[in-house]
Amino acid sequence: MPARIVLALGALSITGCAEADRSSELDEHQAEVAAAGAQVMPFDLDATTHVFEKTEFGGIQEVVADSVDPRQVALIREHLEEEAERFAGGDFHDPAMIHGADMAGLHELVLGHERLAIEYGEIELGARIVYRAEEPELVSAIHDWFDAQLRDHGDHASGRR
Repeated sequence: MPARIVLALGALSITGCAEADRSSELDEHQAEVAAAGAQVMPFDLDATTHVFEKTEFGGIQEVVADSVDPRQVALIREHLEEEAERFAGGDFHDPAMIHGADMAGLHELVLGHERLAIEYGEIELGARIVYRAEEPELVSAIHDWFDAQLRDHGDHASGRR
């Protein structure tokens, strides 16, 4: 077998191993996030979905029950209403506990919380928080924060539109 083919196969093998390692690390991180989330969020992650929609003004975060379950809906609404109040006051402790203090966008949101409009609302099967900012840097921080949550929550989250 020519040396070039052997080298190419070796490189593909190394690349495949590196991708498998990254995938394994991501799976492990997502499991850690789910475990931490179960300590912070009162609703069942396996029975709900986080939905993140980035907008030109910031974003919309929703949590919905995957089926008609009045208990899960009530827990979602109670939690998101409390979180919206905390976030409006600059308290992003819960996301830091779940995702880590170095979570993308988090520092900027804490520092810029007074320049954010944060609104809670109920939706069918859950609740939403709408984040609005006029400063491009804060809009970018919201988008980065949403991307981190999408990645960290894995199958428990989805992006929209």
